[in-house]
Amino acid sequence: MSAVPLRNDQPAINGPRAITVLGATGSIGDSTMDLLRLAPERYQVEALTAHSNVEGLAKLAREFNARFAAIADPARLGELKEALSGTGIACGAGESAIIEAAARPADWLMAAVSGAAGLKPALAAVDRGTTVALANKECLVCAGDFFMQRAVDAGARILPADSEHNALFQALSSGNRAELTRVIITASGGPFRTWAAADIEQATLEQALKHPNWSMGQKITIDSASMMNKGLEVIEAAYLFALSPDQIDVLVHPQSIVHGLVEFSDRSVVAQLGSPDMRIPIAHCLGWPDRIVGPSTRLDLAKIGQLTFEAPDFERFPGLRLAFEALRTGQGATTVFNAANEIAVAAFVGKKIRFGAIARLVEATLEQWVRAGNLAPLTSADDAIAVDHNARNLAASLLPQIAAKAS
Repeated sequence: MSAVPLRNDQPAINGPRAITVLGATGSIGDSTMDLLRLAPERYQVEALTAHSNVEGLAKLAREFNARFAAIADPARLGELKEALSGTGIACGAGESAIIEAAARPADWLMAAVSGAAGLKPALAAVDRGTTVALANKECLVCAGDFFMQRAVDAGARILPADSEHNALFQALSSGNRAELTRVIITASGGPFRTWAAADIEQATLEQALKHPNWSMGQKITIDSASMMNKGLEVIEAAYLFALSPDQIDVLVHPQSIVHGLVEFSDRSVVAQLGSPDMRIPIAHCLGWPDRIVGPSTRLDLAKIGQLTFEAPDFERFPGLRLAFEALRTGQGATTVFNAANEIAVAAFVGKKIRFGAIARLVEATLEQWVRAGNLAPLTSADDAIAVDHNARNLAASLLPQIAAKAS
């Protein structure tokens, strides 16, 4: 049995569905709360969390009459208590409070805490056997085998909330798993899709943040520009749907209307289409196994006129190649890939390296990690977090020489 469910694998829920949102003030959280506002009679908010936005968290907790609110920054507990004074809403701060929020009795949980910090809270929800809408890449990139097996053991249901993986989830329902031959993840190509390699090398932060289709946070927007984000999605898809690297293809689709395609043994290809709005995949997860009314713009293909597709360029966007290599290597290599990329993106934002050096730092980190004999299966959250921590330190130590080569 897979932790990614069949359509009828949802127990009946009488009355409002209890909802927890981890990362309620981020972009995914904003979209989730927007959907909850449309049908308040259907949902009861159990818990909400945020990283450091006390004001935003308190406002949401009050609006939705949450039972519990948690802020990740332990130094902000006093502010949160003051902001919730008189409401009767319980609150906490620090990692333990975020984990407590995830472990509280909810029927459905949105896991949108970014980074490796989201792994333990997501596991706390999984261990309850609840339905988890997964928007945290690190749960799968850093601990995919372990995370999915834990979900199976606990009887938890993992619903992919990313647009591409949700598209595959929907398309996969058109056939049996034994009939699947490959999945195709689409990529917009980002702002540098048509740029020459030399120009991509010198791209500025402002240019990297000008995504043509999606409105996202800074990190994911930069990852989209380098196509590292698509590499991370390839890794996620492999663990989420138990696919080999050879069963996953990437197709550049600048309009971002077709989000994912599935090919079956008879060569039928089933695709999911929709406007580039994260509320669409989140609404699918929120309503599953049914569908709810969503606020997104209706897709008008006649107005769009044409949809185009291109093969990805692994030379101009080496991050995508590195993701496939890390996936084939396994044994923590994907964790290293993600950790090194986070260090590289932070260095680019801090103007310590050029845009083109992001992939070079990731590649150098992976090569040195493998050469040092550090590869080993990850069997726990602590294993994954330790590899993530050590890989970040390694990437940081390699940063000066990568920066020097680019200067």
